[in-house]
Amino acid sequence: MNWIILIVAGLFEVGFATCLGKANETVGLTSKLWFGGFLLCLSVSMLLLLQATKTLPIGTAYGVWTGVGAVGSVLVGIFYFNEPATFWRVFFLTTLIISIIGLKVVSN
Repeated sequence: MNWIILIVAGLFEVGFATCLGKANETVGLTSKLWFGGFLLCLSVSMLLLLQATKTLPIGTAYGVWTGVGAVGSVLVGIFYFNEPATFWRVFFLTTLIISIIGLKVVSN
């Protein structure tokens, strides 16, 4: 169950990174609303990470949390912010996904 909580925490990390990006490219009330979304996603992500580390090793949990956030943020960047999907970006994204799966496989 804590692996699911950890994955959801990583998805909220994607949420706070996305909200931060949108807050930086907007102005006025819209920017403040995106920043509010950033704070909400940040808080939920941290609380879920805290919950997951009650039974998972902190090094593994943190690595998976940041990995899920990194993979998700790159995918949001590619599909939502029109960032380039070059061969090397996709290659290293794939190696990151394999590493996250590897941490799950070797963890108790």
